[in-house]
Amino acid sequence: MATYKIGYFVGSLASGSINRTLSKALISLAPEELEFTEIPIRDLPLYSYDYDADFPPEARALKEAIDGSDGILFVSPEYNRSIPGALKNAIDWGSRPWGTNSFARKPTGIIGASPGSIGTAVMQSSMRAVLSFLDAPQLNAPEAYVKFNPEVFGADGEVKDESTAAFLRHYMEEYCAFVQRVLAANAPGHIGDLEPDAEKLSR
Repeated sequence: MATYKIGYFVGSLASGSINRTLSKALISLAPEELEFTEIPIRDLPLYSYDYDADFPPEARALKEAIDGSDGILFVSPEYNRSIPGALKNAIDWGSRPWGTNSFARKPTGIIGASPGSIGTAVMQSSMRAVLSFLDAPQLNAPEAYVKFNPEVFGADGEVKDESTAAFLRHYMEEYCAFVQRVLAANAPGHIGDLEPDAEKLSR
């Protein structure tokens, strides 16, 4: 059975982040074909193009982790109706220097938890605009806006409500299938990858 390396971002730096708890739940419910590695963002300096000639070690490690992943999963809160600053900073690092966008053609998923019912909807909308610009394919359905209830989610990732577990399991199954589809479409020799002579003949 093929396995796929998934790098995941947790958009909150808080020690008690409910989105970190959600990430553990997602990993526990994901298909066994997916192998997860967190891509840390805490120690990144604020991005500036002054660094483009010589990235700091934290930023080089970030880009290497993205490049080495088959797919990327964002698990994030919403701050002030948008993407948390630390996560946006990490995305900016991953897309630079110009011409070395590590997110290009990486299948991505976006999910987030909040105490409120529609908590991360606007963040996810903002994220989709950013990822579209970065040429990162996105799982568009099912959408997942998780209302976090501490009685449902254990700190170790246990989900105590079966309907919630079933929904998250379905999301991860759909994400797995999406990763497989995108990677197959991007594979060398796919019908969309024309050789130069064939491209000339099609003009």
